[in-house]
Amino acid sequence: MQSKLYDLLEITKPIVQAPMAGAAGPNLVAAVANAGGFGTIPLWGKSADHLHEGIRQVRQLTDRNFAVNLNMSFPYEDLLEACIEEKVCAVSLFWGNSVSAIKRAKAGGLVVLVSVGSAAEAREAVNAGADIIVAQGWEAGGHVWGRVSTMALVPSVVDAVGDVPVIAAGGIADGRGLAAAYMLGASAAWIGTRFLASEEATIHSYYQQRILDASEDQTAWTFDLYDGGWPAAPHRTLKNSTYADWVEAGSPAPGERPDEGKVTGFRPTGEEVKNYQSYTPLLGTEGDVEAMSMWSGQGVSLVHKIMPAADIVAEISDEAARLVG
Repeated sequence: MQSKLYDLLEITKPIVQAPMAGAAGPNLVAAVANAGGFGTIPLWGKSADHLHEGIRQVRQLTDRNFAVNLNMSFPYEDLLEACIEEKVCAVSLFWGNSVSAIKRAKAGGLVVLVSVGSAAEAREAVNAGADIIVAQGWEAGGHVWGRVSTMALVPSVVDAVGDVPVIAAGGIADGRGLAAAYMLGASAAWIGTRFLASEEATIHSYYQQRILDASEDQTAWTFDLYDGGWPAAPHRTLKNSTYADWVEAGSPAPGERPDEGKVTGFRPTGEEVKNYQSYTPLLGTEGDVEAMSMWSGQGVSLVHKIMPAADIVAEISDEAARLVG
């Protein structure tokens, strides 16, 4: 299945960069692609014009393939059509199976990656025509669809989809994790948290330092701590003062959380960032960055230094190759 994945995406390294909305811009996507991996640019939730521009920016930096990530809980039809117009290699679909989206993307000549949290979802996506399945375990950072661990999920999905390549996601941050994913039947690893410590990541320096300092038990999965702008959007983040205050208050529902709506800082554009807002602290963010939503997976304790993304791709893939012989 690894060779099939390599052929579909035209890659030479089994590393796929997770979308990482807010943290992954054109520089990171292109750096991963230029290193032989596969980059993914998150362009959902905005206009088709913004998507065209985002694709153009990536193409200025690489002639390698990459995917555009689309959220199925937001209007996506115009964005999908724009991907087809741009003749991108692939689309990465997440947060629900949309049979019509898969079929339209396939008809438009795109490779389709679908993120799933169960074997049943994987079968449904493959039956609709998905080319590649991303099996996202509960350990993953950011928004997490399922509640099954990577170790249990990946082999179940592999068994369910036959000869369709599976990419393992969740908790993988080094070559040992990639080698383990191979043993479970996956063809590659989907990596997000490790790339937060890349030179190309667009996050605030405080957030990046927290990633370097965190242990494996310093993340929390919550159902509705941070408001993501779409319903039922559970997520995993670093524990911080916002999380601690919310837990101390009894983990109340939205509308009843302590200091709800309080302004905690400002985006680089000057827009307010409010308490419990789903916002990735970017370079140039001002205010109480510690209280903001800092996405992270449980593999964070394996992240020790800031490196160029190309070096991360090489280190993980080379270590895995040595381990599996």
